[in-house]
Amino acid sequence: MSETVKVNLGDRSYNISIGRNLPVGTSLKSEQNVKAMIVSDSSVTPFYGLKCQKALQAQGIESTITPVPAGEASKNIQCAAMLYEKALECGLDRGSIIVALGGGMVGDLAGFVAATFLRGIRFIQVPTTLLAMVDSSVGGKTGVNLPKGKNLIGAFHQPIEVVADLDTLSTLPAREYISGLAEVVKYGVIWDRTFFEKIENNIQNILDRHPDILEQIIKRCCEIKAEIVAMDEKELGVRAILNFGHTIGHCVESLSGYGKYLHGEAVAIGMAYAGKLSVSEKNFAPDDCNRMIHLLSGLGLPTSIKENKPDWNNLNSTMLKDKKGRNNKPKFVLAEKLGSVLFGCEIPTETIKHLWLEEKCNQ
Repeated sequence: MSETVKVNLGDRSYNISIGRNLPVGTSLKSEQNVKAMIVSDSSVTPFYGLKCQKALQAQGIESTITPVPAGEASKNIQCAAMLYEKALECGLDRGSIIVALGGGMVGDLAGFVAATFLRGIRFIQVPTTLLAMVDSSVGGKTGVNLPKGKNLIGAFHQPIEVVADLDTLSTLPAREYISGLAEVVKYGVIWDRTFFEKIENNIQNILDRHPDILEQIIKRCCEIKAEIVAMDEKELGVRAILNFGHTIGHCVESLSGYGKYLHGEAVAIGMAYAGKLSVSEKNFAPDDCNRMIHLLSGLGLPTSIKENKPDWNNLNSTMLKDKKGRNNKPKFVLAEKLGSVLFGCEIPTETIKHLWLEEKCNQ
């Protein structure tokens, strides 16, 4: 049994397949002599590299596997340059495809290479982490990091299909799995209060990776993201709400050294901070803010930095470089109520600073 969610973008529309033991490359089955390069990471390749190759071969697609070191540190321009060289060695041309097999780092990196190699070739997302399934594999954002910030180099480049095979979650380490739950909670806060309540009522089943609830939450997250992306593909408006928790979250990742906090962990910290800002700036109900923080904590996610917290000057400097900002001012997504948020919110610097320092004093 599998589910399909469509991302409606005209001639760039594609399907997200959600299920188990899914085929890969079905959108190419009518083509002949298609070459593929599978980009994976050193943790995923031993588990799923050969399986992905066989799935592509079943569609008549011959492929090679190019692994990169696991971890966010690989999402850089040097790794992208290495993949360009490998693509040439594999004989990829403008009719070829790149397959991103792995988590969000692999999807962003491989997607960026696909967007820029030969001025753009097709690619397929095969996410193997919860975070990638519900968020980064959908919507066409690709990119690499610079030392001074996340995703500062990138392009919008939609995949031709997304294959979310739930079997891959069975080998996902607990910390990686829990990290992905931050993005799951985010969808409830920004778009769907009923979905938020469903997460609240199924915490243990979610933590136990119960197959039915897992399929349901992944499908709902993909539906929400597909709807938002169809409304605003290039993040010129409403798509910005998907950045709830990311303004501070990206700073936490960058300032702590990529890898100390997983992306979802940093986003959870950013969501808690954004929630508190929402209480003071947008009349977000304190009880709802506490519900959100309690849910994040109940799922095993951090909601504050307990040690080695970045000082204010470094945080502020990093925020000013954030790609979501305008006119040298950071922008926040803030909550009005559960299920509804506002984007593009400018907050007085002193307000941001006061809350950051207040939290530091209370640790």
